[in-house]
Amino acid sequence: QVQLVESGGGLVQAGGSLRLSCAASGSIVRFNVMGWYRQAPGDQRELVARISSGGSTNYAESVKGRLTISRDNAKNTIYLQMDSLKPEDTAVYYCWALTLMPTTNYWGQGTQVTVSS
Repeated sequence: QVQLVESGGGLVQAGGSLRLSCAASGSIVRFNVMGWYRQAPGDQRELVARISSGGSTNYAESVKGRLTISRDNAKNTIYLQMDSLKPEDTAVYYCWALTLMPTTNYWGQGTQVTVSS
């Protein structure tokens, strides 16, 4: 059974930084794509950043230049480096992984990020 465990959330002032980690149970090379979603109260869950098994990355326009996704296959972990944080980045951040054939989505339990102004 796949488990994704996030860590690194917390409270930070605007302009500050946080690094989120997502540790998977077992090798992450089996996932075609991994990434981070976030959901603020009253909003839909949105994709923040994703990274393919080959290392290609994509970002939401609102976070480009401030957030960086990376992966460490040896540690079965992906990261989200969050710099120049803004109050509008406040949300629960979820780790996500996707396998194809069959298509299966996996989710972590979420970690709260709160940015104060």
